[in-house]
Amino acid sequence: MKSAYEVIIRPVVTERSFDMMEQGKYTFEVARTAPKEEIAAAVEKLFGVHVTKVNTSWVKPKTKRVRYQAGQTRTWKKAIVTLAAGEQIEIFAGQQAADAE
Repeated sequence: MKSAYEVIIRPVVTERSFDMMEQGKYTFEVARTAPKEEIAAAVEKLFGVHVTKVNTSWVKPKTKRVRYQAGQTRTWKKAIVTLAAGEQIEIFAGQQAADAE
């Protein structure tokens, strides 16, 4: 079993993910091989919250060009974690308050 820091790679910070935080849903980039149970356990351990649901999806590569060379971005796994009612992750809560001002 991997450590929580190996499972959760980074939070996904987009306008859509910030809108979902109001519903108690947080988005993370996770390890490619991590199952939903491992993702839930890692979030609970790192942030001290209770996870009720985990949805995962694969983000497909986009074609990008640099001058004449065409290539693709990488494929990565995204997890949308739903927390128990009334709970939030404090790291993001401060950013939401700053954005509202």
